Amino acid sequence: MSDLLTAKNQISQMLTMQDAMNSRVSETWRDNGYEWYRAIWVECAEMLDHHGWKWWKHQEIDVAQVQLELVDIFHFGLSLRLMTGDNVESITNELAVELTQTPQETDFKLALEQLASSAVTDKAFNAQALADCMHLMSMDLDELFRQYVGKNTLNFFRQDHGYKEGSYIKVWQGEEDNEVLAKLVKKLDASANDFQQQLYDALKAHYPN
Repeated sequence: MSDLLTAKNQISQMLTMQDAMNSRVSETWRDNGYEWYRAIWVECAEMLDHHGWKWWKHQEIDVAQVQLELVDIFHFGLSLRLMTGDNVESITNELAVELTQTPQETDFKLALEQLASSAVTDKAFNAQALADCMHLMSMDLDELFRQYVGKNTLNFFRQDHGYKEGSYIKVWQGEEDNEVLAKLVKKLDASANDFQQQLYDALKAHYPN
């Protein structure tokens, strides 16, 4: 588990990356009225299918997919916190405490419902509920950081290679870009200062011309 100082460093980096990604899509993203809270509860519902909730049939938990969904929700959660108008340092301090708390919930489905409930009722990002979900899926802050930076970098790469225009190639030598990304992330050192640049360069090297 990351200590508080490491947690703050990682969260600060992710907030900066999220702002940059949102600005890459739209320079006026803070004024566009996007419903980030709605994206959170919709993702929660989709994630529950990957986890399993039907008592009348056998279901296996797809841990890797659930973790990916948690990372997607964190993107929306960061955006929601940035929308409050607080500075990055203040948001970082709040999230560092919330994400490194002692787990409160032992049932993943209930933790996920807390996350969704806050989004629906308060239009807010419940980072403590997300932390509970992460804990129950064997995911610490280091793993969240590694997967977040990976997905953020891939999103930038997609935008730079024609994603919005429809010319982007999503299948690389028989594998979807997400699968290629997962393999590259595992090979690189996430603690390196230039981790994001290394990952971008590796994606560029594997991208079909």
